Amino acid sequence: MQFHDGEIAMQTRAGVRQQAARLGVAIHASIPRERRDFLAAQRFAVVGTVDARGRVWATVVTGPPGFISVPEETTVRIGATPAAGDPLMENLAHPAHAALIVPDLAQRRRLRLNGRGQIVNGAIEIRTQQVYGNCARYIQARAPIGAREWPNSDVRPAARASRLSDDHRRLIERADTFFIASDHPQSGADVSHRGGKPGFVRVVDERHLAIPDYSGNNMFNTLGNIVANPRVGLLFIDFDGGSTLQLSGDARIDWNPARASAMPGAERLVDFELDEAIDDPRGFALRFEFHEYSHFNP
Repeated sequence: MQFHDGEIAMQTRAGVRQQAARLGVAIHASIPRERRDFLAAQRFAVVGTVDARGRVWATVVTGPPGFISVPEETTVRIGATPAAGDPLMENLAHPAHAALIVPDLAQRRRLRLNGRGQIVNGAIEIRTQQVYGNCARYIQARAPIGAREWPNSDVRPAARASRLSDDHRRLIERADTFFIASDHPQSGADVSHRGGKPGFVRVVDERHLAIPDYSGNNMFNTLGNIVANPRVGLLFIDFDGGSTLQLSGDARIDWNPARASAMPGAERLVDFELDEAIDDPRGFALRFEFHEYSHFNP
């Protein structure tokens, strides 16, 4: 893999350029055969896309085992789409940048696939350009225990907002997991996982979050994209209640060691400014049982 300018800038400043170069050789354009069984066994995935205004969004899609398939070695097919009104539906109406992360929370494994995607015959298809696994750090162990049964009573539809409500703040402040999508204008989209103890993401005010950046694989795919393009999309999942909160806005990397030292384990901070939020009370159709926090969490 050839890293782009933003990734190289991050790796160089962090002093890990050679290590990243060694790791980059494990990134391929096709999906290895042993990864296909992994994909077929999973129940959910997170897709990163870009809207017509250049805003980045992270969307969760769910289904039974087998809803993710590999019809060709450079194509992954997701036999599900999100609810009507989710930005993904319009963003992939035509071929466009798309990224995918498929996590196995129970086994603490995850696979990332980046390329170009489109809605084809009611399914999401992504032609892969980058395929690679990630380490198990910061994944909280959870096991799927079935589909969620929604009550028949009326539930409010998904709502958009430009400010974080009290309910949004509570969801973020108790979260131990979220996903972040980003996009490089030339190299394409990426979506990755972030985890920590509840409260690791701090709500500064109704439009701003402070996010610690912990030690990772040192390739800096997400932060490298932010160097080149500040647009990002965040996704918080309420694994207990089934709601989702999608945030789209701008991110900035703060290297100030004084600020980082105030957040245990942080090597630097990512400051997020909200543009738009989508709150869906029925956004996550699966039930998960919590097992334990990652021992890597600060």
